[in-house]
Amino acid sequence: MPPELSNGTIKKIDGKRCVFYDGYWIRYYDPPEDGLGPRKALIDSLTRRLFHHTEAGINTPGERLETARAAYESEEDPARKRVNAAMLAGALFNRATDIFNSVVDLAAKGVEISSDNELMRQCERYFEEALQLGKQVKHYSGHEGIDEMWGEPFKAFVLPTAAFYESRYLKIAQSMRDIDTIAQQMSTMARTYSGFEPCLDLVAEFSKAAKQECETMRRDPDSFQVWPRYVAAGEALLGFEPKRCSRDNDDVRRVMHEGKLLLDYISGARVPMPKSTAEFIANCDRLRQRLAEQSPVQEST
Repeated sequence: MPPELSNGTIKKIDGKRCVFYDGYWIRYYDPPEDGLGPRKALIDSLTRRLFHHTEAGINTPGERLETARAAYESEEDPARKRVNAAMLAGALFNRATDIFNSVVDLAAKGVEISSDNELMRQCERYFEEALQLGKQVKHYSGHEGIDEMWGEPFKAFVLPTAAFYESRYLKIAQSMRDIDTIAQQMSTMARTYSGFEPCLDLVAEFSKAAKQECETMRRDPDSFQVWPRYVAAGEALLGFEPKRCSRDNDDVRRVMHEGKLLLDYISGARVPMPKSTAEFIANCDRLRQRLAEQSPVQEST
């Protein structure tokens, strides 16, 4: 038997360098240099990505931190307090990046600031508090929170850049596993109900494209091939119409669409969504049970 691969193994596959993590080969990128400038660029990128994938209205400027904290502490309604927590998390996050950017600007002018400087300690405290409050922030879809994304800037701040990249590969591998799990459920639905057999190829193509999208950085020239494939595959899946119209077929098609959207969310955020994945599996199970109770399951030939 071939020897078991260890995480971090790098190999060239189909002309691209890949790294192995938790059962998946993932497109590999060299980490940037571990300096203040590259780290600032990385944190800025993570900041934009975070607010792009979270609910609206929480990108609170850092200078409004005290106002956001006062509103959070005074709010008593649980539903509103959660939103205030999200807004406070945004303010803390932006205040931390404001401080770090100022430190980088000072360093560029020759001012040396050590890692135990009060500004750096304050920056770390803000990131840590934002990470805790980020657990109450939802994905823009209204699905579960993706608090793992809140931890990324903090990791980029405290870890060597190479170590941060390793943590990202682990999250991408977990995301790919969720993508495969959801695609398997969708394929089971397509195999089980007559008229949905064409979806097997559509699901297979979209799940492959979703994993490619998950592993490919936007600055990679290959994104000009990966993104069109991903979009076209998604459009084909959403555009599928069963030949026979019925309420049952509409329900199956609806579940297929829910699966497609969930694959969008995971591949876009590049973090796993275990709660949403578990809920999707439960929805598929409930639909299969209901249809089986209504009439004998239609096995495709």
